Amino acid sequence: MDLIEIIGGSPLEGEIQISGSKNASLPMMIASLLTKEKVELDNIPNLSDVLILVELMKSLGAEIQFDQSSDLKNKITCTTKEILNTEASYNLVRKMRASFWVLAPLIARHGEAKVSLPGGCAIGTRPIDFYLSILKKMGATLDLKEGYVFASIKSRLKPLDFSLDFPSVGVTHFFLMMSSLADGRSIIKNAAKEPEVIALAEMLIKMGAKIKGHGSDIIIVDGVANLNGTKVSIPPDRIEAGTFAIAVSATGGSISLKGVNPNEINLLTNLLEQSGTKISSDGNRLNIKKDNKIIVPIDISTAPYPGFPTDLQAQFMALMALGNGRSTIKENIFENRFMHVQELARFGAKIKLKADTAIVEGIKEFNSAPVMATDLRASASLIIAALSAKGKSSIRRIYHLDRGFDKIENKLKSCGAKIERKRD
Repeated sequence: MDLIEIIGGSPLEGEIQISGSKNASLPMMIASLLTKEKVELDNIPNLSDVLILVELMKSLGAEIQFDQSSDLKNKITCTTKEILNTEASYNLVRKMRASFWVLAPLIARHGEAKVSLPGGCAIGTRPIDFYLSILKKMGATLDLKEGYVFASIKSRLKPLDFSLDFPSVGVTHFFLMMSSLADGRSIIKNAAKEPEVIALAEMLIKMGAKIKGHGSDIIIVDGVANLNGTKVSIPPDRIEAGTFAIAVSATGGSISLKGVNPNEINLLTNLLEQSGTKISSDGNRLNIKKDNKIIVPIDISTAPYPGFPTDLQAQFMALMALGNGRSTIKENIFENRFMHVQELARFGAKIKLKADTAIVEGIKEFNSAPVMATDLRASASLIIAALSAKGKSSIRRIYHLDRGFDKIENKLKSCGAKIERKRD
């Protein structure tokens, strides 16, 4: 296995091109299975999750070409003339939770599916009850056995009027794909508002879907009989952009992030400014400058968009661990998303957990340490800590990192970080 070694203590200076969004790429790739026509997706990030999904989609009958470019402008072309296989195996779905969403195109286009119950990061239960409820309400017959969901339907999907207890991004993605081919008008209330939901809805609209209200609490979809092909570009990864912004806030220095939508991370940048970082934007460029070592403590509480994203909680904790005082971080989305705390403690961080809240007492500086990544976003927090620490640190189990960050060590190295990927 690979590991990453970092000699910390150097400020970050330079510019970084932000890759396409992981959280948008996966549902948009799966949505391409809804049509028999060609779909082109530009600005796809080169991630292990993307490669796993390519393998799964090919197993279902998709013909996929993945064109990789040295300037990160990768492209996927997908044509699924026929669904040739309706089983999404445990071997693939266990590696990435989003693969469970292939249930939508399998049922909508072929009328049957056998999909393994999902895997992914061990950060919470994330139950599938809502997905199964949507399937039942839309007329599907369901059976759960041997770790698989068996689903079938004899005619077109029925429309539904559905309300979420919690604005789940995954369930909203699933609803959009299912209802686009349903026989009538479907409505989802308390829908997720994340930019990735908007990106999927806009893609489906270009494919011929009739969708209104995406980005608001209520989404209305008038189903159509068929969807056509399209060509779209994956939006920038707001979590990657936020991670680099937090990193320079912790290490000091000045970096410019290219290809960003500053409005999508406006809450984070406001908080970073309150903590003592200087931030400005110019179109799709975000400039971050930290010219002192004063980090003002900030309390945060994770929430669905436009609230503070749970995917940046671990990274923000690494920054607050260097704060000049006490801060609190409340996790409201996933119940197990504090596994990085014990690893940050190895750098010297002083963090106490009380139920869903982390109480962080800032320290002057981190010590270098060998650590182990526990999930995707936790791995990024460890990189931030290692970049800030004096001396050499090593981070193992970085396969988590490769699921969501495209060439992160190369991007950091271009900004002066002393970082190397090595074989363990």
